[in-house]
Amino acid sequence: MGRKRVLLTRGIHRSALRDLRGEFSLRIHSGEIPMPRGELISKIRDADGLICFPYDRIDGEVMDAGPRLRAISTYSVGFDHIDIQHAKRRGIRVGYTPGVLTDATADLAMALMLDVMRRVSEGDRIIRGGGWKQIYGAYDYVGRDLGGKTLGILGMGRIGEAVARRASAFGMRIAYHSRTRLPRTREAGLKARFVGLDGLIAGSDVLSLHVPHTAETDSMINLAALRRMKRTAFLINTARGRIVDEGGLVTALRGRMIAGAGLDVFRSEPVGAGHPLIGMDNVVLAPHIGSSTAETRERMSEITVENLRLGISGRKPAHSVGY
Repeated sequence: MGRKRVLLTRGIHRSALRDLRGEFSLRIHSGEIPMPRGELISKIRDADGLICFPYDRIDGEVMDAGPRLRAISTYSVGFDHIDIQHAKRRGIRVGYTPGVLTDATADLAMALMLDVMRRVSEGDRIIRGGGWKQIYGAYDYVGRDLGGKTLGILGMGRIGEAVARRASAFGMRIAYHSRTRLPRTREAGLKARFVGLDGLIAGSDVLSLHVPHTAETDSMINLAALRRMKRTAFLINTARGRIVDEGGLVTALRGRMIAGAGLDVFRSEPVGAGHPLIGMDNVVLAPHIGSSTAETRERMSEITVENLRLGISGRKPAHSVGY
């Protein structure tokens, strides 16, 4: 019997590829990203396993194009791009990479917060553009302190907790709202206060998003929600772009309904040069780099391979989705 065949919608870390090549026959897409849908459907036909990324839409049509498919391993903590119920009906094991990117994403959330509140990137643009003509005075080019501000965390999972710990070190007060309230002992350890969603939106000086994208959370931060925020408040999103209604956010930023935003994720990626957010000084943009550290990406690759190997063999992935 020949080797099992694995399709990758793009390459992963070299050491992980080396491990895969020792065990499987690989087909690695190296062209347009994301892999064109027609090509994905064509090349999955003889695949026993699939390694995909969060921008690949793996729905029933894609899965059914691969009659031999037994395992899907996504190189991401999110899995809303995969039709989990269809995979379950087909008996296809699905693995993902939670936990490993917690610290890297929490670090980026803090970096965006510091950047937009202290106007670091804005200052960089001023200097590079030759706009720094004189030393700033007492009231010129001022930012905002983090210390003493209320950080509202929407979604107190692994990443939310990691952000809370970091923000506490900056002297921020922590409020949060989550589908499930933390045990009181953990709240005490984080010095975090549970509040209702409306209270979180209205009372936060910084609102940081850490919920998955679902039907319930789609566009939950819309213009109506943004209007309820303080005019001095900042929005930070390192979760999923579709949680935020971007049209509403553009309106809120233009109208100074909120003070600013730091964004790592967007409704459609990559973001083109004509996007209305690009010309705004009160927003900091990052190109979806929440997990982009050398250490995190290597570990994600290792977990992705481990999940795939277990799934193809008929066992439950080390980090399994749904069943």
